[in-house]
Amino acid sequence: MWFVLSIAALICWSGSDLFSKIGCREKQDKLGFLKMVTAVGTVMGLHCAYEVFIGGTKLDLNVILTYLPVSFLYIISMAIGYLGLRYIELSISSPICNSSGALVAILTLITAGRGSINNMQIFAVILVCAGVIGLGIVESFEDEELRMKRQAEGNFIYSKSALALILPVIYCLLDALGTFADSIVLEKLDESSANCAYELTFFIVGAICFIYTALIKKDKEYKVKREVPKYLGAVCETVGQFAYIYALADSEHVMLSAPIISSYCVASVLWSRLFLKEKLSYKHYIAIVAVAIGIVIMGIYDA
Repeated sequence: MWFVLSIAALICWSGSDLFSKIGCREKQDKLGFLKMVTAVGTVMGLHCAYEVFIGGTKLDLNVILTYLPVSFLYIISMAIGYLGLRYIELSISSPICNSSGALVAILTLITAGRGSINNMQIFAVILVCAGVIGLGIVESFEDEELRMKRQAEGNFIYSKSALALILPVIYCLLDALGTFADSIVLEKLDESSANCAYELTFFIVGAICFIYTALIKKDKEYKVKREVPKYLGAVCETVGQFAYIYALADSEHVMLSAPIISSYCVASVLWSRLFLKEKLSYKHYIAIVAVAIGIVIMGIYDA
């Protein structure tokens, strides 16, 4: 069962990347990233209600408030990640965003010393950091004419922009802080209760985003065709989170499930090539492979 759940998490989270990209890439839909937050909040809210009222998960104000800082770090990072999808290829943003594990390792080294972190984990951190920096260098110095030429087969042309790289890097930083804080807070809370607290907080933030976009800004870009991918991405995100929790709960097979799940950004790159027709230079792919290998190594030794 652990293998099925691991593959489910990999497919769902990479699917979330794909559908979120489709739902947020329209440049004329300037509030699309907030609508994506609403979509994820809606689905997570429904799942939270199921877990509490049918599944019997305990959730009270103390749990919600204790987990609130972690929830906000995750939610803000995801909102920024959705915004960033308007400005850069998914093939580039996904590996950068999923490098947060390397930053968590660095934070652990800074705050707690080397501890149990071995040489392979340090090598993985260096590999991921080198890959992300490499992506930034390649993206920044790529000739604009060559960029437009390789993007011609796709549906979107992205101009060179510092914001395009800054947003996924900010996502990575905030997600790493969230993961680091998560490891501390979960020493006090039950994992299922904490997850429900996160989903309920996401629901509230999503409702606020809906009020802002639909009622205050009276946004006219609400169209079924544009909203469907957002909700498909939200379903994938929620199901992926559920599969992830239960896959890692099988402690006997964590050594195998962790690297499978952690490599989902590789699938995201594949989907972006197949379905979004994104084309990158060989230099981009060298950097992406370095990041992917580093993430998988971290997943193996994190177990």
